Amino acid sequence: MNDLSPSREERIANLKGLGCSRKRVEDVRFTQGKGNYVDDIKLPGMLQGDFVRSPYAHARIRSVNKEAALALPGVIAVLTAEDLAPLNLHWMPTLAGDKQMVLADGKVLFQGQEVAFVVAEDRYIAADAVELVEVDYEELPVLTDPFKALQSDVVLREDLAGQSAGAHGPRRHHNHIFLWEEGDKAATEQVLDSADVVAEEMIYYHRTHPCPLETCGAVASMDKVNGKLTLWGTFQAPHVVRTVASLLSGIEEHNIRVVSPDIGGGFGNKVGVYPGYVCSIVASIVTGRPVKWVEDRMENLMATAFARDYWMQGKIAATKEGKITGLWCHVTADHGAFDACADPTKFPAGFFHICTGSYDIPVAYVGVDGVYTNKAPGGVAYRCSFRVTEAAYFIERMIEVLAIELGMDAAELRRINFIRADQFPYHSALGWEYDSGDYHTAWDKALAAVDYAGLRREQAERVEAFKRGETRKLLGIGLTHFTEIVGAGPVKNCDILGMGMFDSCEIRIHPTGSAIARLGTISQGQGHATTFAQILASEIGLPADSITIEEGDTDTAPYGLGTYGSRSTPVAGAATAMAGRKIRAKAQMIAAWLLEVHEGDLEWDVDRFVVKGAPERFKTMKDIAYAAYNQAIPGLEPGLEAVSYYDPPNMTYPFGAYICVMEIDVDTGEHEIRQFYALDDCGTRINPMVIEGQVHGGLTEALAIAMGQEIAYDEIGNCKTATLMDFFIPTAWETPHYTTDFTETPSPHHPIGAKGVGESPNVGGVPAFSNAVHDAFRAFGLRHAHMPHDHWRIWKIANQLGLHG
Repeated sequence: MNDLSPSREERIANLKGLGCSRKRVEDVRFTQGKGNYVDDIKLPGMLQGDFVRSPYAHARIRSVNKEAALALPGVIAVLTAEDLAPLNLHWMPTLAGDKQMVLADGKVLFQGQEVAFVVAEDRYIAADAVELVEVDYEELPVLTDPFKALQSDVVLREDLAGQSAGAHGPRRHHNHIFLWEEGDKAATEQVLDSADVVAEEMIYYHRTHPCPLETCGAVASMDKVNGKLTLWGTFQAPHVVRTVASLLSGIEEHNIRVVSPDIGGGFGNKVGVYPGYVCSIVASIVTGRPVKWVEDRMENLMATAFARDYWMQGKIAATKEGKITGLWCHVTADHGAFDACADPTKFPAGFFHICTGSYDIPVAYVGVDGVYTNKAPGGVAYRCSFRVTEAAYFIERMIEVLAIELGMDAAELRRINFIRADQFPYHSALGWEYDSGDYHTAWDKALAAVDYAGLRREQAERVEAFKRGETRKLLGIGLTHFTEIVGAGPVKNCDILGMGMFDSCEIRIHPTGSAIARLGTISQGQGHATTFAQILASEIGLPADSITIEEGDTDTAPYGLGTYGSRSTPVAGAATAMAGRKIRAKAQMIAAWLLEVHEGDLEWDVDRFVVKGAPERFKTMKDIAYAAYNQAIPGLEPGLEAVSYYDPPNMTYPFGAYICVMEIDVDTGEHEIRQFYALDDCGTRINPMVIEGQVHGGLTEALAIAMGQEIAYDEIGNCKTATLMDFFIPTAWETPHYTTDFTETPSPHHPIGAKGVGESPNVGGVPAFSNAVHDAFRAFGLRHAHMPHDHWRIWKIANQLGLHG
C-alpha cells in the first residue's frame, strides 16, 4: 500500500453500488433511437398478420367467407377456428385456469374479439384483405353489467354449459366464475352487529387499461429443417411463454427459443398469452416463413388485457373513539368474456386480501365473486401486484367514509389505527405476515412536510369564503397511507399454471475482472441493467460499469417467472445477491490460497479480501478473478461462476404516505394540483435516482386513472374509449410537480433488505388523488363518488350538492 492507493471511500464510490444514483446505462441507446423493439425485427421472407375482429359484443357466427380475401394478390392464408381445430389450437388455456378462444369458435363474446387471421406479404395487403373477409353474424343479447349477468338467463359461455364447478370451486350461475373467500365471516359479522359505529359504502374501481407506449406484437419463425421455433415478442415473462407455447404446439421446449427484445412498457398488459402470438406461430408453421403480428392502438385498448373493474361493497366497524374493530368486503369482479387474470393459482382474486392496509384491524372478511360479461378479458395487475391497487383504494376510501361517519379528522383516524413498529412481523386478520414497517414515523414526516395543520386552517377559511361568495374554488387535501404486498413469491403460495414463482441469476466472472449476469426477468423500462449491476457491485466488489446484465432470451437466461408486480427486486434481486455471495465465497478460498492464510483469517472490505490485522495484505476481486482461471488451486476447479434460484420465504411489504393538495373550480369542474408529496419506504434503496423516476412515472399513471382514464362500454357492448382521443393519457401539461421523500425500513428476510418500489406510486397515488376530490366537497355533504374524476363528473358532483346556485 502506498500514498496513491485509493481510500476506502474512493473504492466504494468507484463501485457505484447500492445507494448510488448511477445514471441508467440503457438510456444511451434509447435516447439515440437505437432500441430494438419487436416491430424493428425484419427477417428474409417475413409475412405480416392482421385480425378480422368482431364489431359485435355478443353474436353467433353463421359463416365466414374467405374467398374474396384469398383472391387478393399477396394474401397467403386466412385462418379461422375451423383451421385451428384439427391442431387443437382454436382454444388455449388462460393464466387463471380458464380457457379462451384463439379465434372465435361458433360465436363472439366481446367487441374486437379475433375472428380470423389474415397472412399476407405486407401489412397493407393484410389490412385490405381483412376488409374482404365476409362474416355473417347473428346478434345475441349483450351483458355488460356484472350484477345483471348474474341474474340473466343469457348464457355467455356455452362451452361451460352444465359445469357446476370451475378452476376455483363451485359456480352458482352459468355466468358465475368463482366465489373466493378469506377471513372469518361469522366473527366479522358479529363485530359489525355490535359495533358503536358502522360505515358502509359501495366503492367502484372502474375498468382501465395499462396502454403501454408500445402495443403487443410477435414475430414467429419456424425452421422446419432443424425443427426449431424462434419467437420474438412483447413478453413480460418469456420463459412462461416458452412453456405455454410448448404445451400448445407440441414442440418440445428445448426446440423453442423465446426472445423479449426491448419492450416499450408493460405494466401487466404483456404478461398473458394473446391470440396474436398463437396465430403467428401457427402461420409460420403452415407457411414455412417468418410471420409478424403487431396490433394497432385501437386493438390494444379494445381487446388486450384490461385492469380493475371491481365493485367493492364495504362495511367498517369502529368504536366511538375511532378504533377500528372489523372490516367486511364483498367484491363483484367483472372478468369479461374469459377469466384471463394473471393471478397466482391459489389466489383467483390476486392479493386483494391485503385490503386491511396499514391498519391493525383485529377481524376481517373478504369475498370475491368473479363474473363473465360481454367485455374484453383480462384483469391484469396494471402497475400493481395482483389486485393490490383495488385493495388500497378500497381501504383508503373506507377510512375516509368512516372519518365522515365519526366526524373525525382523517389523518388522526389513520394514526390511531396504524400497526405499530413493535408489532412487526405483523399477522393480518386476512392471513398475511407483514415483514417490517414504521408507519407512524412516515406519517408524521409527511404531515409535517406539507404543514398539514396549516392546510386544514386554509381549507376551513376557503369554505367560509366560498359560502360568502368570495371564491368559486375549493381546496381538497387527499390523504393516503398504503401498504403494498409484492415479490411474488414463495413457491408454496404462488404459481402460475403450476410454475412456481421463484427467480434466478447466473453470473460469470471473466479473467480480467469484468462480469456478465443473466437473469430470468425482463426489463420494460425499470432500469434492470443499471440496478442489478449495482447489487452485484456491492456483493462481489467489481465496478457496476464492468458488469453486463442480460435478460429476455430463453436460450441463455436461467428459467425465471419474469417481471411484473414489483417482483424483480424482491425475487430476482435477491437471486442476484445470493449468486454474488456464492461468487464471493469461492473468491475467499482463492484469496486464502494466494495469501497463504486460512479462509477464516480473511475479511471482506469493499472490493477485496484483507488479512485480519494486516490490512496491507490483500487481494482484490480483479486479482482473484485472474487467478481463478490461471492458477492451479488445490481442491478448487478453475473458473468463477455461480447460479442462484431464489424462492423467497415471504413477500415484501413496501409502504408509503402520500398527500395531494388540489384546487377545484366548482363551475367548470377543472382541478389544479397545487402540491403532491410522496413518501415511499421500499426498504434498502438501490438507486435513488431510478426510484424517483419510478415514483414520478407511477404517480402520473395514477393521475390518469383517478382523473379521467377509463375503458367504458355502452349497453350493447361498444367500447367507447378505444382511441387516445377518448382514453386519457396525461401530457406534460396535465402532469404536476411531485415532491418525493423516503424513510428506510429494510425487509428482514431479503438478502439486501430491498422491498421493491415500481408499483407503489400507482397503488398509493390513485386514492390520494381521489381523496383530494372527495375532501374538497366534504364540508358540503359529499360522502363518496365513483372514479374517474374528470371535469364533467366533478361538475356534476358540485351540481348535485347545490353549489351552482
